[in-house]
Amino acid sequence: MSRNLALVLTTSARLLRLLAQLQVPGDHTGPSLAAELGVSVRTLRNDVATLRELGYPVGASPGVAGGYRLGSGSRLPPLLLDDEEAMAVTLGLILAASHGLSDTADSSMRAFSKVVALLPSRLRPRLESLAGATVNASLGSPSVATDTLPPIAAAIHAREQLRLSYHDASGNETHREVEPYRLVHRGARWYLLGWDLERADWRTFRIDRLRVKVPNGRRFRPRPDPDGGFEGFAVRALETATWQKRYRVRLLASADEIRKRAPASVDIEPEGEHACVVTVGSDNAAMVAKYLAWWDAPFEVLDSPELLAEVRLLAQRYADASRPS
Repeated sequence: MSRNLALVLTTSARLLRLLAQLQVPGDHTGPSLAAELGVSVRTLRNDVATLRELGYPVGASPGVAGGYRLGSGSRLPPLLLDDEEAMAVTLGLILAASHGLSDTADSSMRAFSKVVALLPSRLRPRLESLAGATVNASLGSPSVATDTLPPIAAAIHAREQLRLSYHDASGNETHREVEPYRLVHRGARWYLLGWDLERADWRTFRIDRLRVKVPNGRRFRPRPDPDGGFEGFAVRALETATWQKRYRVRLLASADEIRKRAPASVDIEPEGEHACVVTVGSDNAAMVAKYLAWWDAPFEVLDSPELLAEVRLLAQRYADASRPS
């Protein structure tokens, strides 16, 4: 190999490494990039100039906090992934078909085939065998079209109210005006989390049951996050959505102690340092009565004669079982 050819190959490899670094979001300082590539700052500037000549939009911002950034342009730069990133991308494509979207299965597998074809030989057999052994076990939940989500996401980003036609679980249609805040994916279903203007409260809406009306409503100012943040509220709302009844019980244990054992769907209200009130949801009081023993703390049923009757029935059964034969 001639010296000139070796130099060209070395420079080309370095340019690819530089592109990989620039694909990480954010500004990258000249000294840090030069150190990463093992070259001088002057050589780095020459490499950046070469990338620009090749059509890649490498921007530069001055100052101490400035640096280089790869912008958007008319050409798609080669996507450079390490082994772990390649695994993550291809696994994501395999799983895309089971994420509650009705029209991504075929396109995801086409993209998977293209990515696998470009992977190093050491990775290709592992991912091909994984794809062949993986089956999408659908939960039977209604799916949504991919193009349903971007308009909602755009309204969230622009902080514009959404006007919805919404069908509840009973099939009743209502017209809602909502300040949208988050899209939530859970259990193969997609939900919108937002502030319902008419009900003046936070609500979750199943995407497959709503139809967005155009144009959007007026812009809004962000409200304070719900208690527990958006993630905590979404978990509580979705886990309690099917409860027919809620039961309040006072536990003689601190709220902090109970929170360590409680799922996110249980509401806990502190009462001093050594007691708290929990709200447990269920369709069956007998199940709640059995569940209360799991807390391993003295308790008092507050406002449910039905639950109190089930607790007394359990107490009698345990008392009878404890007597000598």
